[in-house]
Amino acid sequence: MDLYGRLTQVRTKGTRKGSRDLVTEADHASEALILEGLRARFAGDGFLAEESGAHRGDGGAGPRPDQGVGRVWVVDPLDGTVNYAHGLPFFCVSIGLVVDGRAAVGVVFDPARGDLYEAVAGGGARRNGEPVAPPHRESLAQCLATVVLPQRAWQARARAVKRATQVNRVLGSSALALAYVADGRVDVYVQAGGLSAWDVAAGGLIAAEAGATVTDLTGGPWLDMARPTGKVGVVAAAPLRHAELLRLLGA
Repeated sequence: MDLYGRLTQVRTKGTRKGSRDLVTEADHASEALILEGLRARFAGDGFLAEESGAHRGDGGAGPRPDQGVGRVWVVDPLDGTVNYAHGLPFFCVSIGLVVDGRAAVGVVFDPARGDLYEAVAGGGARRNGEPVAPPHRESLAQCLATVVLPQRAWQARARAVKRATQVNRVLGSSALALAYVADGRVDVYVQAGGLSAWDVAAGGLIAAEAGATVTDLTGGPWLDMARPTGKVGVVAAAPLRHAELLRLLGA
């Protein structure tokens, strides 16, 4: 937050011409702070962080963090960088702990609002210490949705989902959108691809522990550490609404 509205370094990632994926000094500073704190407590664990990539635990002798073996902290130090860089206050920090390929702990922190979402596998989900759950909606027509589907192959299905829901709002932070599913600020979140493990590891667990159903686009597991970067998709909603979404998506 010290750098919010005061950035001096904003650049695009990678070498692809026309890339819209931004990174700022705040991304790097946040990630360094998080990894320093986690390593001080959990030196033997592995790490998978958006900006610096994979780090083996046990002094480099541990398993690769994407093998789904052992304990791996999955870190997105600033999810919603484009929003952040433009001064739009919708971004978050996302930290998940994955143990033997299964999400065990998830924390999503929204520093602009001071909202802390947290979940432990089997222990429910909370926002600022209070339990949360998705509200009951009688139909998709009452649901606020965040739907991000490719224009070409998914055009008809995207149109069907948007027509079935009350309104579509693309928020620009997948981790925070998933956390919002936990307490009904967002009822439906659908994204086909474009995500990575650090986008969903914490938010997916928070939504699921709150009582939402979270899967990939085919109804399969929402977290797979072996999936390549940018190839993760997710569907999250209250159980009855989730079943309707999979039908509309043709799963």
